[in-house]
Amino acid sequence: MSAQTRKKVQRKLKIRGYGLKMDALEEILSFVDRFQDAEDEAIDLLLDQLEHESLSSSIIDKESVHRVISLLLEAEVATEEDGASCSSHSAIRVIDSFLVPKFHYDPIKKHFYQHTGSLPIHGEASEKAELYKDRFLLLFQRVCRDGHFSTSAFNAQTSEFGSCEICTIQSLIGQPGRRWVMGVISQLEDGHFYLEDLSASVEIDLSKAKITTGFFTENTIVLAEGQMLIDGIFQVITCGFPPLEDRDKSFKLLAGHDFFGGGDLTKEETLRLADLENGAANDMFVILSDIWLDNEETMGKLEIVLNGFESVAVVPSLFVFMGNFCSHPFNLSFHSLSSLRLQFGKLGQMIAAHPRLKDHSRFLFIPGPEDAGPSTALPRCALPKYLTEELQKYIPNAIFPSNPCRIKFYTQEIVFFRQDLLYRMRRSCLISPSTEETEDPFEHLVATIIHQSHLCPLPLMVQPIIWNYDHSLHLYPTPHTIVLGDKSEQKEFKYTGITCFNPGSFSGDSTFVAYRPSTQKVEFSAL
Repeated sequence: MSAQTRKKVQRKLKIRGYGLKMDALEEILSFVDRFQDAEDEAIDLLLDQLEHESLSSSIIDKESVHRVISLLLEAEVATEEDGASCSSHSAIRVIDSFLVPKFHYDPIKKHFYQHTGSLPIHGEASEKAELYKDRFLLLFQRVCRDGHFSTSAFNAQTSEFGSCEICTIQSLIGQPGRRWVMGVISQLEDGHFYLEDLSASVEIDLSKAKITTGFFTENTIVLAEGQMLIDGIFQVITCGFPPLEDRDKSFKLLAGHDFFGGGDLTKEETLRLADLENGAANDMFVILSDIWLDNEETMGKLEIVLNGFESVAVVPSLFVFMGNFCSHPFNLSFHSLSSLRLQFGKLGQMIAAHPRLKDHSRFLFIPGPEDAGPSTALPRCALPKYLTEELQKYIPNAIFPSNPCRIKFYTQEIVFFRQDLLYRMRRSCLISPSTEETEDPFEHLVATIIHQSHLCPLPLMVQPIIWNYDHSLHLYPTPHTIVLGDKSEQKEFKYTGITCFNPGSFSGDSTFVAYRPSTQKVEFSAL
């Protein structure tokens, strides 16, 4: 087998975000050797089938390869018939939150480096402090590059209010006049709010502050202009979120680091995937939230939806079912696990009764905030295997990721998050949101999470987060699309080129969304 074929196999795996053990590579090469006149087709077919496997890691081992090769050799005749469905399957790469790479920012060397140690679920106390430090430095390095807040060494321009250079909170002592500071809003004493950075903390007065669009809650990172009062309180005059940075600019500065988790690609590989994406205009994702399996009316409506898509010319590439999957929350009084397991089995039967969907679509099941799981902390792990075993008998290629989870569709980066975030963010607001630019709460929510570069900037007392996996909720560099599954009404908002939408509650008001990723077109649907 030539070195050229070996490199070809490794390159194709890299494009799909996979690594390969040496013995697995040898197994693939021996399979490809059977088809010397059609090497590319043989490699693509093998990799497409590998993606149907329930792989426990992005590093593929020999056993997984051997299992797939055995199946292919038994069913060699069926290769061409399955080609069309395989190509759309291979475009979709699902990334679990617990497999997202973690990076830290070094403010001295001014670059990111990848975390190499272990990431235990139950972290040390120091890792909680690290969570806040990482969030702060992530936004701070972005702000330092912004033209309004970076000062030049020569001929520095100042505004009528003075320089926009960011001061440390520690340096405010004894400094008269207006100053800009950046920090996290914290409640260090009951009823008293402070702004904290890496140097110190100062009590703040927000009563006269003019704010920008967004929800200003405890735990959000803000830029504030103000002045120190005689009593040691920082009177905030203007308060806003850190300015955004263009996605392309962020990528140029990341030195090839893969923050999203879909695999680092060369420029040539990215261009090739972009071409494939342009030809995938018919690919569609159908996204439904709140699929109550214990509710007959909901299941009846779901069957109508599946019947409708079974009969269309090109079936959807992906169905995303987001929780909650039961009308009753999973808590200490919940005693219906066995019946919920059977209901998942019935859902599998319902999907299997639609042969075109079963054969040509993929099915993704994302747990909701009230679904079964070890805790309510984010990120939530996948639905328990006990519940999904019956369904997998009918739909073997069903995918059960974490919440949130990420999807790479060719070059598109899409984040899915199921949490009733709008209600909780509104409840946690310290100041009534500004109505100057918009009165729509969903638009305020989108602006908040994008500027914060974080899916859930709520206080940890309101929404616990696994300290070592807070990075999996980061939105940096900004993805192309964010899907916020929420029980509130359907909404779409395109903010600074990022498509954000809520598919609505399928069990509540029979709404769902058909999304075309190649054009980022959102089609609201309802029964």
